[in-house]
Amino acid sequence: MAQRKLISFDWAMKRLLRSKANFEVLEGFLSELLKDDIEILEILESEGNKATHDDKLNQVDLKVKNRNGEIILVEVQHDRELDYLHRILYASSKTITEHLKEGDAYQEVVKVVSVSILYFDLGQGQDYVYHGKTDFIGIHQHDHLQLNSRQQRMFNKQQAYAIFPEYYLLKVNQFDGVARDSLDEWMYFLKNGEIKEDFAAKGLKKAQEVMAVLKLSDAERAQYERYVDYMHYEASMSWSLYQDGRFDGIAEGIEQGLEQGRQEAMLNLAKNMKQAGESLEKIASYTGLGLAQLQQL
Repeated sequence: MAQRKLISFDWAMKRLLRSKANFEVLEGFLSELLKDDIEILEILESEGNKATHDDKLNQVDLKVKNRNGEIILVEVQHDRELDYLHRILYASSKTITEHLKEGDAYQEVVKVVSVSILYFDLGQGQDYVYHGKTDFIGIHQHDHLQLNSRQQRMFNKQQAYAIFPEYYLLKVNQFDGVARDSLDEWMYFLKNGEIKEDFAAKGLKKAQEVMAVLKLSDAERAQYERYVDYMHYEASMSWSLYQDGRFDGIAEGIEQGLEQGRQEAMLNLAKNMKQAGESLEKIASYTGLGLAQLQQL
C-alpha cells in the first residue's frame, strides 16, 4: 500500500483545523461548496465538537460562524446509520434553539447550513453531492414563495427558503475520481487523501501545507496511526456485520420460501380431497390444516 502523504480530513478537523491559523482550509472548502466567499469568525463550542483524547470517535463535527452570522455545521461521518437524515434534522434544530436567547423575537433565529461528509452509502441516488432546502412551491401556480419587500429589508434575505436550514450531503465513496471543477478537486482530496499539482481550489494549497504527515510530531503521528488503524478495524467490523446480516437474511428467506411452498402444497391437497368428497376431519388429519380454514376453501 502506498504511503499516505496527507492526513485524513476528519482527523485534521479534530486536531488541526480548529486553530485560527488554519481556518483557511475550512474556509476554502466551504467557499467552493457553497459558491460563496466564506470567512470563519470562530469555532463555536458544543458537546459534539469539544476536543477529545479519544481517537475512536467516528463522528467529527465543527460548528463555525461566518461573517454573515450564519452557523455552519460540518460533520464527517464513517458509520452507517439508517436514521442519519433524522439526526442531521435534529442537530440543525438543536443549534437553532441553542442560539435563540430567552425573550428574543423569532426573527433572531440563526441560519444553519449542515454539511455532511459521508464515507458510507446513504439512501439511493446517482449523484455524489446533494443539496436540500425548504422551498415553498404553489400547488396550482407552481411559483416559489417570495419574501415581500419589507421582509427582505428586515431579514436581509430575498427568498423564503433562505430562512430555513439547508443541508449538503457529500457521498465521498460515490465520487468517480474525475475532477471536473473546483468542488470536485475537494472531493478527490476527501476520497484519496491526495492533492494533484494542477488543483487550484480554494483551501487546498493550505491543506497540503498543514496536513502533511511528515510535519506531524512523533506524538501526533502515533495518535494518527492509531486512529487510522481503528478506522480500518471499524470498516472491517461494519463489513462483517453487513455480510452476517445478509447471509442470515438469505437463509431466513430460503426457509420462509420452503415453508410457503409446504403451505401451498397442503392447500392444494385439501382442495382436491374436498372436491373428491372427503370429510373435513379426514382432510385435516392429512394436511394439518384447521377445520375453520378448510371450511373457507
